[in-house]
Amino acid sequence: MQITGNHQMVRIVRHNDESVREGYIRNGGKEVKLFTSALKAFQCNNRIVMAQRKHLDDFLGGRIIGRLECGRTQLEVSEELGIAQSVISRLWQRFQDDGNVSRCYSTGRPRVTTPNEDRYLAVTAKRNRRSTASDLSRQLSSATGTTVSRQTVYRRLGHIGLYARRPVRCVPLTATHCRLRLAWSREHALWTPQQWSCVMFSDESRFSLQSDSRRIFIWRAPGIRYHQENTIERHRYGGAGWLVWGGIILGSRTDLHVQSVTMTGHIYRDVILEQHVRLFRGAMGAEFLFMDDNARPHRANIVDECLQSEDITRMDWPAYSPDLNPIEHVWNMLGRRIAARQPPPTCLPELRSELLDE
Repeated sequence: MQITGNHQMVRIVRHNDESVREGYIRNGGKEVKLFTSALKAFQCNNRIVMAQRKHLDDFLGGRIIGRLECGRTQLEVSEELGIAQSVISRLWQRFQDDGNVSRCYSTGRPRVTTPNEDRYLAVTAKRNRRSTASDLSRQLSSATGTTVSRQTVYRRLGHIGLYARRPVRCVPLTATHCRLRLAWSREHALWTPQQWSCVMFSDESRFSLQSDSRRIFIWRAPGIRYHQENTIERHRYGGAGWLVWGGIILGSRTDLHVQSVTMTGHIYRDVILEQHVRLFRGAMGAEFLFMDDNARPHRANIVDECLQSEDITRMDWPAYSPDLNPIEHVWNMLGRRIAARQPPPTCLPELRSELLDE
C-alpha cells in the first residue's frame, strides 16, 4: 500500500504484482473510495500462498483449536492469524475425528505382503538358494494368491539379510583328500624362501569364449560365503576354447603354451617337458623341483621315464589341491585382463592372439 502527498492513493496489488483496485482518500474523510472486497481478496491470496509454503506446527494448531472451542468462527480465526480458512476447516475436522492436531504424514504405498508371507519368502529362499526372484514371486502367488514384483522380493529378503550373490566354486574333497592336504601343508609350512625359489609351479587352464555359469546366483547372508550350502563343487569346465600351460618360478616364468586339443602324455612330454621344463632344470641344477598336479597326462609312464632320464625331481602334490598352487593367481589375473579387453574377443583366433599378447 502506497500513500503519496495530500491526496493519498491506496494501491492494492496481488502477490504477482498485478494491479487490482485503486482507492483515493481525501483529507478530512469527505470522500472515500476504497474497495473493501479487493482488499479482502488481496489478503486471502496472501494467506493461501503462506499456507502453501509451510505446514502448521503443533503449537499454532493448538491456538487455532483453542479459539474455535471458545466460540470464534473459522473466518474470524482465519483473519486474525492470517491462515486460509480451508486450512483451519481441515484442522478442525481432523480434531473432531481423532482428537489430534498434528499433521498426518503418509508412509507411502501400503505393504503388499503380510509378515507371514515375508517369512514364507525367507524359508523358501533358504530351502532352495538358487531360486530366482521371479521363481519366489510365482511360488508366493500360487501359495497365498498375493502377487509381488521381483523388486519386492529383493527388498523383503534384504530386510532379513539375504542377498543375491555368486556361489563359491570348489573342488569335491573326501576325507582322504583333506588328510593328505593337511599333511602336505604341515610338511612345507617351515620352508624358507631359498627352498621355495627352486620350485617351478606349473598348471594348465582353459580359456573359452563362453560363460562358466557365473550368472547363477544364490541367496545368502553376509559372513557365510564359504558355508557348504553356498558352494558349488566343480572341477571340470567344458566349451570350445584354448588350453594354456604355463610355469612360474621365483623371479622368472616360462612362455605360455597354447593349444586347442586336449593335453595328452605325448604332448606333455614332447612339448612341455622337452621345450620348457628341461631348460630350467639345466640352468638351476640338481636343486630344481618340478611341481605338477596329478592329472592323467602328467602321470603317464612316458612322462615318468622322461623325468628320470632328464634327472628332474618331481614334487609330491596332494590331489584336488588347485588352491595350494600359486599359479592360479596368474590364471585369475590373465582371465580378468582378457575380460576387460575392449572390444572383447569374438572368435578363437582373436582369443589366442590376446592370450599371447598378455
